[in-house]
Amino acid sequence: MKAYLAYLQMSVRLTFRDRTVIFFNLLFPLIFFFMFAQLFHAEQGGVIAQVDASVLSIGILGSGFFGAGMRAVMDREQNILRRFKVAPITAGPIVVSSMVNGLLNYLPVTIVVFALSHFMYGMPVPERWLSILIFISLGVLAFRALGTIIAAVVNSQQESQIIIQLLYFPMLLLSGAAIPMTVFPTWVQLAAQFLPSTHLFAGMQAIIGGRESLLQNSTSVIALLLTTLLGGFIAVKLFRWEKEEKIRNSGKLWVLAVLAPFVLMGIYQSYTRDNVGRAKILERDMRRSRSWLLRGARIFVGDGTVIETGAVLIKNGKIAEIFTGDVPDPKSLKAELVEASGKTLMPGLIDAHIHLGAPGGVFKSQGDYVPAKYVPRELAAYLYSGVTSVKSAGDSLELMLTERAKVKSGEWLGADLFIVGPMFTTEGGHGTEYFKNMPKQAREMAEKQTIRLPKTPAEAGQQVDDLAQKGVDGIKAILEAGQPGILFNRLDTGILNAIGAEAAARKLPLMVHTGDARDVVDALAAGASSIEHGSFRDEIPESVFAAMKAKNASYDPTLTVVEALLAMANGKTDPLDGSLTQQVAPPGLLQSTKAAFQGPEAAKSRERLQALVPNIEIGQRNLVRAWKAGVMLVTGSDSGNMMVIHGPAIHRELQLWVKAGIPPQVALQAATYNAARALKAGDHIGLIRKGYDANLLLVDGNPLQDISATERISFVMFHGEHISRADLFDQD
Repeated sequence: MKAYLAYLQMSVRLTFRDRTVIFFNLLFPLIFFFMFAQLFHAEQGGVIAQVDASVLSIGILGSGFFGAGMRAVMDREQNILRRFKVAPITAGPIVVSSMVNGLLNYLPVTIVVFALSHFMYGMPVPERWLSILIFISLGVLAFRALGTIIAAVVNSQQESQIIIQLLYFPMLLLSGAAIPMTVFPTWVQLAAQFLPSTHLFAGMQAIIGGRESLLQNSTSVIALLLTTLLGGFIAVKLFRWEKEEKIRNSGKLWVLAVLAPFVLMGIYQSYTRDNVGRAKILERDMRRSRSWLLRGARIFVGDGTVIETGAVLIKNGKIAEIFTGDVPDPKSLKAELVEASGKTLMPGLIDAHIHLGAPGGVFKSQGDYVPAKYVPRELAAYLYSGVTSVKSAGDSLELMLTERAKVKSGEWLGADLFIVGPMFTTEGGHGTEYFKNMPKQAREMAEKQTIRLPKTPAEAGQQVDDLAQKGVDGIKAILEAGQPGILFNRLDTGILNAIGAEAAARKLPLMVHTGDARDVVDALAAGASSIEHGSFRDEIPESVFAAMKAKNASYDPTLTVVEALLAMANGKTDPLDGSLTQQVAPPGLLQSTKAAFQGPEAAKSRERLQALVPNIEIGQRNLVRAWKAGVMLVTGSDSGNMMVIHGPAIHRELQLWVKAGIPPQVALQAATYNAARALKAGDHIGLIRKGYDANLLLVDGNPLQDISATERISFVMFHGEHISRADLFDQD
């Protein structure tokens, strides 16, 4: 032990006398720190945590490869080690002291970097500071161990430089420390999982940002620890005192042996791709932490209030301040400026009735549509269209739960997803017709994911309870029995009442699909939170609207889907010609859909459809009467139905409302604050209010005068991140 301590003490003294070491250990990381901080505008938000992770990772790589590896070779080449050969010391103290010396020299760098981040860039003191110090220490020791192995297996300083560069630069460039990993193709990101530096940087990034603990990075911790122990052992066994002692070329393979833990981790990650998704999440967190100032816009708050000229400050994904008078200088707020004069800022739109499991058109081949592939794209299409939240009404449960989790974590960039379903109906009821022509096994699987067919009130209550435990955001039931020419069995009202009672007990909103005024009455009696479609067959009595208002039930007429049905019945495809629709529709979908509905073989279908199309004028009158009665109005497009393409349809819904006689201000409130309240999310979305999520839509012009201005999208912000709309469909 005396030999260890004596050599370590001497090494530390020599290190602090070496100006080159001081430069590379302390000043060099600080150069990177200020360069990255300036480059990424660290003053504008939590990006400073990313800067710290990058700088400290680069420093650890340099300490290991150059500080330990190159220095040990130089000592041997200059015959410094030969002098210790006759002293009462073995290789062990020299190797261990090199590793510990590197750690003692590097910890002050860590403290200086965190101090600068806190006092200069406002980074909070890390919550998991002990975990950070432990992880950084393991990283330093592991890479110092790698450096000592390189020193042990090379025969000259020139050889050491070659091997160090072959290892250092790939680890530097592919780990994410110097270049964000998310800019690389997926195959490069997977290849990077075989590099120890990737796991070092990812762990530091996650722990410094306060997102994860040391335990959550246990695999990286174990790998770094094994590298330290294995590397130290091999370095001692292969240690050479004099430059004349040579090692065979096969001995250089020991460098690969110490990387074995990371090879195993790379193989595992190539299969699971967990770290690829994790890198996206961490990158998204950084983007959402930035500060923005949107200045000079007309602000539609969401609840009907309008600020003619104002500004909104965004920090860490939330609305931090709303200015109605003089606006502070963006530099004093440490925010990036967006000039919005002549534009209108509003909360992100909400589409409260969609079907993600249907594409809204016909593909050339039925096998071309794979929901697991297209649902994420559809959620991205909503965000592209300025729709930041959607409610899925009866889609495949497991798929929706998966996609909701991906969006919520930040792994996938798409509109926030609220899940209401599967659909409660009855044998032969509306909703079952979509599966009747499927093979038995496929039909049973589809029905299990999308519909519930309770036979008794008790069974209905249990099914609602099961869905609540799955984590759905609401319950959907179907009452509509159709009309002559297309009739369905109607859900028993006793069962509907049981559904409503259990939903209320679980504090889940109940949306009920209705077809006429009678359905609306029964839905309200069962405790419906929202009436979907209302009636296109008869006028809903004033007394029913009064009851709807008294019970605070919302009304969602879905005019867009009826307009699309009318177009199909008349052989027209006008709903597919909108500019936004052209931009977001999957390749080939619009062309194949037009061909399917304009061909001569579709004539018989059109004739049958003409007799079944709902009366849109009745629907429009019911909407206006609901508004005049004070009912809370909510917008839903019923996207996924034929010729109602996911994303842009809510803009058409707003236009149809205004055409029906609804004031633009009322329509916009229905698509923002009202819809948020109907989703039970009005405490954090749907308004431009301090503390709310920064889900914002900036459009050219004034939609309060010309509702079509909502389609002229200038800027979309989602949870504080400025969305690059052009990149939404290029996500891996």
